[in-house]
Amino acid sequence: MSFGTVLTAMVTPFDREGKVNYALAEKLADHLINNGTDTLVLAGTTGESPTLSWDEEYELFCTVRSAVAGRGKVVAGTGSNSTEEAVVATQKAAKLGLDGSLQVCPYYNKPPQEGLYRHFRAIAEVADLPLLLYNIPGRTGVSLAPETVARLAELSNVVAIKEASGSMDQVSAIRALTSPDFHVYSGDDSLTLPMLALGADGVVSVASHLVGKPLQEMIHAFKSGQTEQARQIHLQLFPLFRALFWETNPIALKAALELLGWDINYLRLPLVKASDQLQAELGVVLRQLQLS
Repeated sequence: MSFGTVLTAMVTPFDREGKVNYALAEKLADHLINNGTDTLVLAGTTGESPTLSWDEEYELFCTVRSAVAGRGKVVAGTGSNSTEEAVVATQKAAKLGLDGSLQVCPYYNKPPQEGLYRHFRAIAEVADLPLLLYNIPGRTGVSLAPETVARLAELSNVVAIKEASGSMDQVSAIRALTSPDFHVYSGDDSLTLPMLALGADGVVSVASHLVGKPLQEMIHAFKSGQTEQARQIHLQLFPLFRALFWETNPIALKAALELLGWDINYLRLPLVKASDQLQAELGVVLRQLQLS
């Protein structure tokens, strides 16, 4: 199963009181699907998942599923550093009729590779939906080795990985050890193009909130052999890719969305709004791309 080429790691909108703004989430989901997104990934890093309760996440899943029904796929972030908790959350998400589950590597407790394998296998054995593994060692403190990815890829419902280690050697090894029907997605917008050259299928993107259609154009250009066109699109978007990570994600993204007219620039502590300097610099980048 493929989730398409551009998956958007969607922000979670909050209101001024810090409550989840489900009406705005519905509006944003509709906008993203209409502007280049194939699949919405909810309650991931960009969605500030550490600050969401399970009840908030499930209501978010239901809201977005209804908003994009029949037009785009929805993947639920139901991973945890507690295997039992991840199992229960994933089972519950499966009953909602979603299209997949994002499973982050267990964070903080730093399990060895065998522990990682057993963690994901335990989830896969009871989850009645496709699983998208999520390797982001900069956040979790542990990296999923290519050999472990290959073992997990033998499980029928482990269908893809979001690879955000930043290592092209890691991507190369995963691609060499897995079959072509196991999908690899870049977890970093700026590395999408080089990862495509190594056999990746697309990107789980932050920038697609703003440039979903150009990202689709870049990926399709590369896959159709128009590598120079793909390179030019990448270079044009590169300043935006960098700007969105000048501060911890999704601080810059929410500030950029606000500059484009979305009343969405509210974060839950310990994250805070972008500095005035960052907002000014984001404004320059958005104007250069003629987005504002």
